[in-house]
Amino acid sequence: MTRPAHSWTPPEEPLELDIGGRDVRITHPGRMLWPATGTTKRDLVAYLLSVAPTFLPHLRGRATMLWRFPEGVDGPGWFQAQCRGRPPWVSTFDVRGRRGETLRYCVIEEPATLAWLANLGTIEFHPHAWSVDRPDGPAEIVFDLDPGPPAGLREAAEVALAIAQRLRAVGLVPVVKTSGSLGLHVAARLDESETFERAKAFARRLAEELSARPAARIVARSDRRLRAGRVYIDWIQNDRNRQLVAPYSPRATMVPQVSTPLSWPEVESAARGELRGMRPTFAGAIERIATFGDLWASPAPVPGRLP
Repeated sequence: MTRPAHSWTPPEEPLELDIGGRDVRITHPGRMLWPATGTTKRDLVAYLLSVAPTFLPHLRGRATMLWRFPEGVDGPGWFQAQCRGRPPWVSTFDVRGRRGETLRYCVIEEPATLAWLANLGTIEFHPHAWSVDRPDGPAEIVFDLDPGPPAGLREAAEVALAIAQRLRAVGLVPVVKTSGSLGLHVAARLDESETFERAKAFARRLAEELSARPAARIVARSDRRLRAGRVYIDWIQNDRNRQLVAPYSPRATMVPQVSTPLSWPEVESAARGELRGMRPTFAGAIERIATFGDLWASPAPVPGRLP
């Protein structure tokens, strides 16, 4: 029996891209990765190539964990350390895993690598806090602010401002971005002499001091039972084995939100409850780069030292 013509959809042709002299094949470019908004793999590739000049400096020289959703954000997703099936022009860096295994991470150096990874359904990019040139020391100190509902971005902004004040008091220059989901990330560049042990100890001490303030809606312990209505300051992120989602990385949220750098005046406005524009999607992130440049690029003339 012949099926009606309208019930048959011809297979979609792959896209053959020349990106900086690299041949990258995008299969199933029309696959819906964010069904709620109709955002396709083609859209993801276009976004990554558009922001690549600003995005790549935060990935170059970093071993990066990948979060893949080949069937879209409504399907199964997983973190992937191993840089499997890579073209010969994709760099890697070996890390000894907790069980003694070798983890061969991708090191993303050029736009073509972003497109190749997007073709595999890679939505999120989580680099380590160290560079391959100096894997034993942190490039920055980080604070991952995770609000527990009913707390949200407003409460996270209040905590981000308190952390920034403390960092400036010891001579560090903080930057801030959205997580792309519920919270905020605060970071500051560190001198090459710093260690993960010192960064983690300082971050823990600061988190515990803030959580001990009268009427503080802050928790410095990872116990989820304590988080309702509070902001958890995740100081454990300052561990050599941890990764943080990169600025300008898409997130596997229901709509294609982006981990977006903010200005401190924007954070001050958010702390007053003015949250419009705090969750940009692809077009909004591109527009912000055109307007503000890279707000995650540290304004510090030199990296800072911890007290």
